[in-house]
Amino acid sequence: MEEKIFKEFLEKKGLKFTKERASVLKEVFSNHGHFDLDALLIKMRRKGIRVSKASIYRTLPLLLECGLVEQVEKVDKHAHYEHTFGHGHHDHLICIKCGKVISLFSEKLEKLQESLCKKEKFKCITHTLEIRGYCERCGSSAR
Repeated sequence: MEEKIFKEFLEKKGLKFTKERASVLKEVFSNHGHFDLDALLIKMRRKGIRVSKASIYRTLPLLLECGLVEQVEKVDKHAHYEHTFGHGHHDHLICIKCGKVISLFSEKLEKLQESLCKKEKFKCITHTLEIRGYCERCGSSAR
Protein backbone atom coordinates (compact mmCIF):
# COMPACT_ATOMS: atom_id res chain seq x y z
CA MET A 1 0.00 0.00 0.00
CA GLU A 2 2.84 2.41 0.84
CA GLU A 3 4.30 1.85 -2.63
CA LYS A 4 0.99 2.82 -4.25
CA ILE A 5 0.74 5.96 -2.11
CA PHE A 6 4.34 6.95 -2.92
CA LYS A 7 3.89 6.30 -6.66
CA GLU A 8 0.74 8.43 -6.78
CA PHE A 9 2.47 11.20 -4.81
CA LEU A 10 5.46 11.21 -7.16
CA GLU A 11 3.21 11.20 -10.22
CA LYS A 12 1.36 14.28 -8.95
CA LYS A 13 4.71 16.03 -8.53
CA GLY A 14 5.84 14.99 -12.01
CA LEU A 15 8.56 12.72 -10.62
CA LYS A 16 9.44 9.12 -11.49
CA PHE A 17 9.32 6.06 -9.25
CA THR A 18 12.90 4.93 -9.91
CA LYS A 19 14.57 1.68 -8.87
CA GLU A 20 16.60 3.59 -6.26
CA ARG A 21 13.48 5.25 -4.81
CA ALA A 22 11.78 1.85 -4.72
CA SER A 23 14.79 0.38 -2.89
CA VAL A 24 14.84 3.19 -0.34
CA LEU A 25 11.09 2.85 0.25
CA LYS A 26 11.37 -0.92 0.70
CA GLU A 27 14.28 -0.61 3.13
CA VAL A 28 12.58 2.13 5.17
CA PHE A 29 9.49 -0.05 5.56
CA SER A 30 11.53 -3.14 6.44
CA ASN A 31 12.91 -1.19 9.40
CA HIS A 32 10.51 -1.13 12.35
CA GLY A 33 12.51 1.20 14.53
CA HIS A 34 14.07 4.62 14.33
CA PHE A 35 16.85 5.20 11.81
CA ASP A 36 19.12 7.90 10.48
CA LEU A 37 20.11 8.39 6.86
CA ASP A 38 23.72 7.24 7.18
CA ALA A 39 22.70 4.03 8.99
CA LEU A 40 20.11 3.40 6.26
CA LEU A 41 22.77 3.79 3.58
CA ILE A 42 25.17 1.42 5.38
CA LYS A 43 22.42 -1.17 5.91
CA MET A 44 21.43 -1.06 2.24
CA ARG A 45 25.00 -1.36 1.01
CA ARG A 46 25.67 -4.31 3.35
CA LYS A 47 22.67 -6.04 1.76
CA GLY A 48 24.20 -5.41 -1.66
CA ILE A 49 21.58 -2.86 -2.66
CA ARG A 50 23.06 -0.34 -5.07
CA VAL A 51 21.95 3.11 -4.00
CA SER A 52 23.74 6.43 -3.77
CA LYS A 53 23.85 8.61 -0.70
CA ALA A 54 22.33 11.40 -2.80
CA SER A 55 19.34 9.22 -3.70
CA ILE A 56 18.64 8.51 -0.04
CA TYR A 57 19.01 12.19 0.86
CA ARG A 58 16.64 13.17 -1.99
CA THR A 59 14.08 10.41 -1.38
CA LEU A 60 13.57 10.89 2.36
CA PRO A 61 12.15 14.43 2.07
CA LEU A 62 9.66 13.07 -0.47
CA LEU A 63 8.63 10.31 1.95
CA LEU A 64 8.23 12.96 4.66
CA GLU A 65 6.17 15.21 2.40
CA CYS A 66 3.77 12.45 1.39
CA GLY A 67 3.27 11.41 5.03
CA LEU A 68 4.77 7.92 4.95
CA VAL A 69 7.69 8.86 7.20
CA GLU A 70 8.13 11.29 10.10
CA GLN A 71 11.18 12.89 11.58
CA VAL A 72 11.38 11.67 15.15
CA GLU A 73 14.10 13.79 16.69
CA LYS A 74 17.42 15.47 16.15
CA VAL A 75 20.30 14.18 18.23
CA ASP A 76 23.93 15.16 17.72
CA LYS A 77 22.95 17.48 14.85
CA HIS A 78 21.38 14.80 12.67
CA ALA A 79 17.80 13.62 12.33
CA HIS A 80 16.25 10.25 13.04
CA TYR A 81 13.17 8.96 11.26
CA GLU A 82 10.53 6.26 11.41
CA HIS A 83 7.90 5.07 8.99
CA THR A 84 4.46 5.88 10.30
CA PHE A 85 2.08 4.56 7.66
CA GLY A 86 0.06 1.73 9.15
CA HIS A 87 1.12 2.57 12.70
CA GLY A 88 -0.87 4.34 15.35
CA HIS A 89 0.13 7.73 16.65
CA HIS A 90 2.69 7.74 19.45
CA ASP A 91 5.06 10.13 21.19
CA HIS A 92 8.69 9.79 22.31
CA LEU A 93 10.88 9.94 25.39
CA ILE A 94 14.47 10.73 24.36
CA CYS A 95 17.54 10.19 26.51
CA ILE A 96 19.86 13.15 26.10
CA LYS A 97 22.85 11.11 27.22
CA CYS A 98 22.72 7.86 25.22
CA GLY A 99 20.14 8.80 22.57
CA LYS A 100 17.72 5.99 23.45
CA VAL A 101 14.22 6.64 22.08
CA ILE A 102 11.23 5.18 23.89
CA SER A 103 7.91 5.21 22.03
CA LEU A 104 4.80 5.73 24.13
CA PHE A 105 1.07 6.30 23.79
CA SER A 106 -1.14 7.90 26.44
CA GLU A 107 -4.89 8.15 25.98
CA LYS A 108 -4.99 10.79 28.76
CA LEU A 109 -2.42 12.91 26.95
CA GLU A 110 -4.31 12.62 23.64
CA LYS A 111 -7.57 13.68 25.32
CA LEU A 112 -5.81 16.63 27.00
CA GLN A 113 -4.43 17.78 23.64
CA GLU A 114 -7.88 17.50 22.05
CA SER A 115 -9.40 19.46 24.93
CA LEU A 116 -6.78 22.22 24.64
CA CYS A 117 -7.35 22.53 20.90
CA LYS A 118 -11.12 22.64 21.36
CA LYS A 119 -10.81 25.32 24.04
CA GLU A 120 -8.67 27.46 21.72
CA LYS A 121 -10.89 26.71 18.68
CA PHE A 122 -7.83 25.23 16.97
CA LYS A 123 -8.04 22.44 14.41
CA CYS A 124 -5.09 20.11 15.00
CA ILE A 125 -3.90 18.22 11.95
CA THR A 126 -0.89 16.52 13.52
CA HIS A 127 1.39 16.89 16.50
CA THR A 128 4.67 15.60 17.83
CA LEU A 129 5.61 15.30 21.47
CA GLU A 130 9.20 14.65 22.53
CA ILE A 131 10.17 14.60 26.17
CA ARG A 132 13.92 14.86 26.69
CA GLY A 133 15.66 13.64 29.81
CA TYR A 134 17.53 10.60 31.06
CA CYS A 135 16.60 6.95 30.59
CA GLU A 136 16.71 4.62 33.59
CA ARG A 137 20.30 3.55 32.87
CA CYS A 138 21.68 7.04 32.28
CA GLY A 139 19.58 8.70 35.00
CA SER A 140 21.41 6.91 37.77
CA SER A 141 24.77 8.13 36.46
CA ALA A 142 23.48 11.72 35.90
CA ARG A 143 23.03 12.40 39.60
